[in-house]
Amino acid sequence: MGPYPHSFSALQLSTMKFSTAAGALFAISSSASTVYGFAPAPSSLTARALTFSSVHSVREPSRRSHIASFSNRRTTISMSAGTFNVGIVGATGAVGKEIVGCLEKRSFPVNGLRIFGSERSAGKEVDTKFGKVTVELFSEEAARECDVVFLAVDGDFSLKHAENICAGDDGPVVIDNSSAFRYKEGIPLCVPEINAETTKGKKLIANPNCTTAIGLMAVWPLHKLFGLTKMVMSTYQAASGAGQPGMDELVEGTRSVLNGERDVAENKIFAHPLPFNVIPHIDKFQENGYTKEEMKVTWETRKICGLADDFPVSCTAVRIPTSRAHSESIVALFEKPVDVAAARKALEEAPGVKLRDDPEKLSYPMPLTATGQYDIEVGRLRKNIAFDNALEFFVCGDQLLRGAALNAVIVAEAMIDNGSLKAKASVESYSPDITPTLMPLPPTCHKSS
Repeated sequence: MGPYPHSFSALQLSTMKFSTAAGALFAISSSASTVYGFAPAPSSLTARALTFSSVHSVREPSRRSHIASFSNRRTTISMSAGTFNVGIVGATGAVGKEIVGCLEKRSFPVNGLRIFGSERSAGKEVDTKFGKVTVELFSEEAARECDVVFLAVDGDFSLKHAENICAGDDGPVVIDNSSAFRYKEGIPLCVPEINAETTKGKKLIANPNCTTAIGLMAVWPLHKLFGLTKMVMSTYQAASGAGQPGMDELVEGTRSVLNGERDVAENKIFAHPLPFNVIPHIDKFQENGYTKEEMKVTWETRKICGLADDFPVSCTAVRIPTSRAHSESIVALFEKPVDVAAARKALEEAPGVKLRDDPEKLSYPMPLTATGQYDIEVGRLRKNIAFDNALEFFVCGDQLLRGAALNAVIVAEAMIDNGSLKAKASVESYSPDITPTLMPLPPTCHKSS
């Protein structure tokens, strides 16, 4: 019996009929696996109705270019700049796995792929598009042999090692997914579609918080059109924002309730049980009453968009019981009078954005449709009736991809494009006959934000 014995009594009665089927569903969902650890979504109507289960299906990326200026020049880049020795630290975590997948699907010009891990994972072999690779024990010296290193690890690890890895003229480019360097002056905080130029001549790049990156993909085209003056955001963030352990806790907890084992799920990762609940609390509370996750949106919006240090941005971040893809409701106030038709056109033309906005056909952004997609979805676009010169809209994006792994890989592509990422003279051209060295990451690296 859980701590709230009567909280879900009606739900329990209504779902008990389906407990056997649901238990079987989750058993299948949990045991099935893909090359990167995500189970395919069951095709039954019951499964599709359960968002937390069906979002495990990872779809192929959209064929629509998400950043045309980079995507359409993959062949040019690989021929003109050579191929690159790529290192990943943290490749067994949720973001690290997606980085490997993005490198594969985007045909990044990889000469050799090296994944660095702990003593526990060192020596294991992994099959990838680039060949069979062996996990190496991480060391700064080994990482410095690469041309570019993706860090999908926690902030403490990045603070200890990132600057040492990229130090000197012979150090590789380091793209860090943690929050360690996001607010440090002189280190670019980059969403390539917005501020790729800030990476030119740099060796250490910070990847933004996933929530910020997803929201700004939609806000930036409107800012360029109308001139942003204020922004209010409410987020609905999936369990995967806490990494694979968060997703596991959601699935296991949901199963335990549906099977009648508990009235309320256990919680270790989240502050409260997440199944059949929402939690208006992500990260630590600050003195001003906001959480750090909410303040990240404020701080990072200002830096990425080149806004004033006191530019007004407010956010409320909520954890919801979906497995993957974050959602955001955004109210944006502008200097110029807004025009919905012009806003729609700007969003339709924006790289990395898919306008899904047809209320008559019940078409709008949802985690179910955004999961596994490279583009973010934007819809419910309308004039806000409470404020002058304001638009309101809803955004969904796969935070493990668009908010983290994909953003990091596109940063690397942008740096190839602007000449900041170069192959070392010793690197030979990639050949499919070469078996590069790949390795999984330290076990501490789960969080995507």
